[in-house]
Amino acid sequence: MTGVHVAGPALFARYAYPPNELGYCGADDASALLRQATGTVTDQDRSRAQQFDGAWPYLAALARGVGVDDPLDPRVIEAYWLGGPLLDSVNSEQLVAHLRREFGKRNDTGLLSDLDGRDRALAHHSFHVLVVYPWARLLRKHGAVPLSVLQNCRIRWGEVREVGDEYAEVMSSPLVFDGNQLLRGPEAVEPVRWNVDGIPLGPDPVRGTLVALHWDWLCDTISVTQAGALDLAEESALEIVNLRLRAREV
Repeated sequence: MTGVHVAGPALFARYAYPPNELGYCGADDASALLRQATGTVTDQDRSRAQQFDGAWPYLAALARGVGVDDPLDPRVIEAYWLGGPLLDSVNSEQLVAHLRREFGKRNDTGLLSDLDGRDRALAHHSFHVLVVYPWARLLRKHGAVPLSVLQNCRIRWGEVREVGDEYAEVMSSPLVFDGNQLLRGPEAVEPVRWNVDGIPLGPDPVRGTLVALHWDWLCDTISVTQAGALDLAEESALEIVNLRLRAREV
């Protein structure tokens, strides 16, 4: 399962590789990140995570909250990607202030500038995707495109139904937008890649197990508890977005 005997940089790479391969964030050499995901970690690989300027401020905040020196501590990495009780170690108001300082120079930080005492900000990837990225603001005007980005960029979980040489079929709940709310919809099967040239991001998928997905990749095998933690973290971010959608603030 995620975090068991896996070095922090390798665990980070498992989830960071999919958008890096697409050229969305991080350094240019995705093959190095793939090597890092297999557990072959060097000092240079440790510094590579800092180039993910969307994720690093959350890792730094979590490390301070947990009381560890290393933002790549595997407990910190797991909390950022999958959630769990460690998220409660970061004060919501302090996190918002920290993120406004870190991301304040960007042209559009989604709903970040609108947050107030009603909102529970979490140092979790779903918060960044749903609240800080600008896509939620575009749902009503542009529909399918922002919804597709939100769906693919979120970390989601599902159950492996079939495993092929390079791809697996996973039953998972996609995001849907009904015009007023962003919700998890009915389960559907989606094909996801689990290896490139025979090199997997995480453990080989096994039919019937739960796995974590990012973009069109299967990143790791996870437990029922971790899947539940992921849902709770995402629901917290969805609550913030839907509050604004229902009030017609986005």
